[in-house]
Amino acid sequence: MNHDCELVSDSAKEIWDKCLSIIKDIVPEAAFSTWFKPIVPSTYDGKALLIKVPSNFFMEYLEEHYYDILKAVLTKVLGKGFKLNYSVLVEKKNDTTVVYPSGQTTPTSHATTGFDPFSEKSHHKIDSQLNPAYTMDSFVEGKCNKLARSAGMAIAQNPGKTFNPMFVFGGSGLGKTHLVQAIGSMAEELHPEKNILYVPASKFQSQFQEAMLANKLNDFLNFYKMIDILIVDDIQDFVGKTGTQNTFFQIFNHLHQSGKQLILTSDRSPKLLAQFEERMLSRFKWGLHAELEKPDVETRKAILRRKIAEDGLTIPEDVIDYIAKSVSESIRAIEGVVISLLAQSTLTNAEINLDLARRVVGSTVNVEEKDITIFSIQEAVCAHYHLNVNDIQTKSRKREVVQARQVAMYLARKYTKNSLSSIGEQIGNRDHATVLHACKTVTDLIDIDKDMRFSLDAIESSLK
Repeated sequence: MNHDCELVSDSAKEIWDKCLSIIKDIVPEAAFSTWFKPIVPSTYDGKALLIKVPSNFFMEYLEEHYYDILKAVLTKVLGKGFKLNYSVLVEKKNDTTVVYPSGQTTPTSHATTGFDPFSEKSHHKIDSQLNPAYTMDSFVEGKCNKLARSAGMAIAQNPGKTFNPMFVFGGSGLGKTHLVQAIGSMAEELHPEKNILYVPASKFQSQFQEAMLANKLNDFLNFYKMIDILIVDDIQDFVGKTGTQNTFFQIFNHLHQSGKQLILTSDRSPKLLAQFEERMLSRFKWGLHAELEKPDVETRKAILRRKIAEDGLTIPEDVIDYIAKSVSESIRAIEGVVISLLAQSTLTNAEINLDLARRVVGSTVNVEEKDITIFSIQEAVCAHYHLNVNDIQTKSRKREVVQARQVAMYLARKYTKNSLSSIGEQIGNRDHATVLHACKTVTDLIDIDKDMRFSLDAIESSLK
């Protein structure tokens, strides 16, 4: 008997048909047709069910969005202790063989249509997606950003010739988006013939998913390969997205080898980008790493004066001094205070003075919500337990490291919308079962362990 044949075993098909009949009543019809109908049951040996899926992306999407449903349904059909394995059909040249439930095989063409990115004739001008308000003139220079701004101006003058890639990192609200768009705008003015594109990583991710679903991956790749200066904002959003990382790796390599400029931003340094492929991280190290730090008092005063001038306000120097010393978290917070001052003054016909400034700062800064992410949770947990963020990314079984890792997983599930798979990938590259176990362990301890309750209260307070 040929064990490599593509026939579907009766037992596997029978099991999967039962699963589909349940799943069909759980998920929307469109989702059922897109994500479950194309799955082909292959074999079942009494312990493990093997299913075939069209691509790695398809598998990742199932894991990310439908893992809990698959587990629950298969447990209902097979009982506990089963295993679910995937077989991904491999792309060969321009054809991908897709096996349908009938047993037929259909080659799906991936041949490129439309423009050739390597031809001058197809070098179409595109919309850069840059915000015209973000310029170098409006970006206030200080000790906190001098290196990044100077490097950015050098890049705008000679893209692809100086620092490539440029990797800008720093906390939320410190001006990363403003700076990289300002670099793009300056380059656009100096080199109008070049194709420049600003894209948030989340948008790149959604474009990639749409291209995969529409069988237009080559068009997607060709579009990005024609860019002369590519600016990708918040690249940490690629963490745990293997398919997106692999595709971006291809684009990165092509652009870099072609002398095109890459500019990337992140909320953390490359060495803290957990679950990024090592080959990608090594390429981030080729260029310049520029950190944007919290602005000092003098820089905050300069930012305030510029914002005040832009809004046509007149604000006393003692008010500027008070705001600069009181609001230190981010540039965004400073700008928010100025906007609130203007609103309060206009609506109540009140003079902008120190008393009004104190009321506005007291209400605005105190209620400012932090963006709680898996990374910020890991930072808060590790700070509480006096550990380094890298510690909980390791396989260490030390008691304090294990507890910190479990607490981070518990809080990530509580405060973020990430799936169990995504949480596990970003915290030590663990699987779904480990995350579930961690959450149950912490939940059980809350009821009986006073120290655990104290630790959670302290960490959660620091997150808010």
